[in-house]
Amino acid sequence: MSQAEVAHRRVVRSFVRREGRLTPAQSRALEALWPRFGLEAPAAPLDLSAAFGRAAPVAIEIGFGNGDHLLHLAQARPDWNVLGVEVHRPGVGRVLARAQAAGLANLRVACHDAVEVLRDWLREGALDEALIYFPDPWPKKRHHKRRLVQPDFARLVASRLKPGGVLRLATDWANYAEHMLAVLNAEPLLRNGAPDGGCIPRPSQRPVTKFEARGEKLGHAVFDLEYRRVG
Repeated sequence: MSQAEVAHRRVVRSFVRREGRLTPAQSRALEALWPRFGLEAPAAPLDLSAAFGRAAPVAIEIGFGNGDHLLHLAQARPDWNVLGVEVHRPGVGRVLARAQAAGLANLRVACHDAVEVLRDWLREGALDEALIYFPDPWPKKRHHKRRLVQPDFARLVASRLKPGGVLRLATDWANYAEHMLAVLNAEPLLRNGAPDGGCIPRPSQRPVTKFEARGEKLGHAVFDLEYRRVG
């Protein structure tokens, strides 16, 4: 499917902008630190080496929320370039302030729709890893069409991975895990990392975030998925 076809069919968004009020600290961080860490929509696909000031493997986290995992990733992999995408500004402001305090030089942030970032900002084969942890499950059946992981999205994110690049996902909704498996197992550019074509054990490198810990206290099981780009 061409980018134009994806753009034409992209009529249902996977998010609603219902963010809370920015705190004064988040507002200050957005104003002062966006020029350092933020990326604006480019007129042409990004030169990621220029955007980060160096050539290095690139990981993207889509929908990073409050940024706990994103910041851990950037700190744990100083030899990688890490791109975070999130539409809600309070979470972005929080990440900018913490990135500045931690002295992170390998982090960049886009406050934009992830589908448009993948489609319009990134070239094919630009990414070494893509992470989608605990996306909105849209649990009501009538809202399932809003779920991020759909066939068009699977083909798009797979095309942005290098051959051998990895897509990692996690959810604490069993129904969404089943949906993800059905969609991603059907994408010919992706190969499931589980021998049985299902979920994998929780990766040791993925820290337990506050969101995940809260879900576990409520008795939610967590499902991890891993796919590798083929071809």
